[in-house]
Amino acid sequence: MLNIVLVEPEIPQNCGNIARTCAATGSRLHLIHPLGFDTSEKAVRRAGLDYWHLVDVREYESLQDFFSKNQVEQMWCLSTKAPRCYTEARYAEDCYLFFGKETKGLPEPFLNEHYDQCVRIPMRPEARSLNLSNAVAITVYEALRQSEFPQLKDYGKMRELAPDLKMEEKL
Repeated sequence: MLNIVLVEPEIPQNCGNIARTCAATGSRLHLIHPLGFDTSEKAVRRAGLDYWHLVDVREYESLQDFFSKNQVEQMWCLSTKAPRCYTEARYAEDCYLFFGKETKGLPEPFLNEHYDQCVRIPMRPEARSLNLSNAVAITVYEALRQSEFPQLKDYGKMRELAPDLKMEEKL
């Protein structure tokens, strides 16, 4: 199971989108306080997050609290400042993916401490960053692709095309 760690997330809609990604992939969501939103049952219900019950959400008072309660064998820190591309990383099935707050990213001392575990998503030089929920989805699906999407349905059900359609019409 992948572990998504959001350090001091600020925007509730991003967290909601990330929770949906976790629900769809069976990933665990770790939230490091302070949060810029309320995660109480009432707030989640009011926001219409009908998939929240599918997500294993765990909250921590700080990064120190998180590390005291979790045995992290492999971690990757996502940052626009990272030295290498996220596709160069080899993700274990139970790794931890760390993402920082929307306005500042992960704390500089944390990134420096874990320099060899820092990766980035390539983008144009003039672009500041991707939306947090997009960055999480991109990274989660790369990690899952590397392990051949364990426990996930990788097919869909499409309506059969009428046999008399020409090949060009099918495309």
